[in-house]
Amino acid sequence: MLKESRMVGFVATSQSEVSKQFYETQLGLDLIEETDFALVFAANSVTVRIQKVERVFAPPYTTLGWEVENIESIVRTLVDAGVPFEHYEGMGQDNLGVWSSPGGAKVAWLKDPDGNLLSLTEPA
Repeated sequence: MLKESRMVGFVATSQSEVSKQFYETQLGLDLIEETDFALVFAANSVTVRIQKVERVFAPPYTTLGWEVENIESIVRTLVDAGVPFEHYEGMGQDNLGVWSSPGGAKVAWLKDPDGNLLSLTEPA
């Protein structure tokens, strides 16, 4: 039923101007709409609504992610744009924060201004 429909992602922000800068300028997403209620970005064929809320309760798990090619290059570009990546004790990540999974996929995590955990994944 829904497999033919386009999926939309949702993330919350209590700092809309800071989030707008982060998602548009640092991550390079296209801002396609801004309302009193949300910032709407497009990435490839997916829409992401950054909902404007009074307070964000960021979960400790990944809320939004991208499948990428050449993760190391993308991480370096984002670090150069001022985006810090998460480093987790005991994960065995490299100096960029990239973790190689047992199956061969590579993953790196970053947080948006509200603490929402985002990820980049390069499939095996």
